[in-house]
Amino acid sequence: MLKNNYEEVLNNIRRACDKSGRSYDEVTLIAVSKTKPVSYIDELINTTACIDFGENKVQELVDKYETVSKPVNWHMIGHLQTNKVKYVVDKACLIHSVDSVNLAKTIEKEASKRNIICPILIEVNVANEETKFGLKLDEVYDFIDEIKNYKHIKVEGLMTIAPFVDNPEDNRVHFRKLRNLSLDIKSKCIDNIDMNVLSMGMTNDYEIAVEEGSTMVRVGTGIFGARNYNIS
Repeated sequence: MLKNNYEEVLNNIRRACDKSGRSYDEVTLIAVSKTKPVSYIDELINTTACIDFGENKVQELVDKYETVSKPVNWHMIGHLQTNKVKYVVDKACLIHSVDSVNLAKTIEKEASKRNIICPILIEVNVANEETKFGLKLDEVYDFIDEIKNYKHIKVEGLMTIAPFVDNPEDNRVHFRKLRNLSLDIKSKCIDNIDMNVLSMGMTNDYEIAVEEGSTMVRVGTGIFGARNYNIS
């Protein structure tokens, strides 16, 4: 079942790339495995080419990092508290959810201790939803100015969580705004600030996101099915 679900999502991504004149190789599918057991991850690893997995909670990422059958790329996609940074800074291949200078400073500090460079994305709350984390569009440049000289952080791009909508087309405007911001930042050629990654699109709207330039889509339910939020 998981293999079929995964391949169906890949096929949808291919169609979205064809529709928008993009290369399929530009898009990375992140299987969001939050609340799902390691056995599901192992099944996907062993039956597909999937090597990218996303987790929302630090403890879950750490536990799975230590028990999964083969090494994979772990993406920290959920809100990250500063006191948890030390547990994931050397385990996540990319932290998608950096939304404050204080968090960036903590990542810089912990990465420095380990003598590593931590790749991050700047989380942007494009739709200005009060219930969501992330910088506002007009706050991003000031944020970049604050962190651009950090030696142990590498900004790779932007991330957003679009609103949950009945019609995925409604989110096209938000994805387009993030892509336009990415292009604007890229045009300024700021040292230590790359815009190679646009992490946008989830199960409900990833095809629209791909059409609008997403390079990473985060799909959980579309691959693993409905989640059980009551696990310990």
